[in-house]
Amino acid sequence: METKGIAVPERRISNVIGFDDAPFQRDYEGPISVVGAVFAGLRLDGVLVGTIEKDGGDACAQIERLVAHSKFKEHVQIIMLQGIALGGFNVVDVFSLHESLQLPIMVISRKEPDMPAIEHALQTHILDGQKKWSIIQKLGPMEPVGKIYVQRVGLSRDQAVELVHRFSVHSHIPEPIRMAHLIAGAIGHGESRGNP
Repeated sequence: METKGIAVPERRISNVIGFDDAPFQRDYEGPISVVGAVFAGLRLDGVLVGTIEKDGGDACAQIERLVAHSKFKEHVQIIMLQGIALGGFNVVDVFSLHESLQLPIMVISRKEPDMPAIEHALQTHILDGQKKWSIIQKLGPMEPVGKIYVQRVGLSRDQAVELVHRFSVHSHIPEPIRMAHLIAGAIGHGESRGNP
């Protein structure tokens, strides 16, 4: 039942926003679209769209702004992220996001990340790479839940397992993340493609 961050009451969570970024070519320079799929239970209730800097440091601030200034802010109970980094290596400071929005954060990945490769890339190629790596280190290793991996802040493992089970309807990925991925893909390519 260990929980990182501000403890969240053991209550049923039904209002979720899942975030993913739009795909882009490796040599692309410019803003990257970020999509938030807003769910009330298993119903898609709305969509949030913003932009972040490729490999930048504004992902946390932009997600915070999108949520805090939306009509959904009073109802959302948790933020799900498709990976801790959006727009390449724009690492989301999940601890700051958790504290500012007073919401639990769950990071989701289909596969277990190659942490040594991520550390090497951040330390050798990315501005503020050490700061970004320290956030990832503080969050700790990803935990297997079903057939995916998660990291969490303000959420117990039991809550995380229950959420993944309840929201994973059409794949191993929870619907808010799956839908954010599909919408972001359509923004980036003109049509949705691939799995999150």
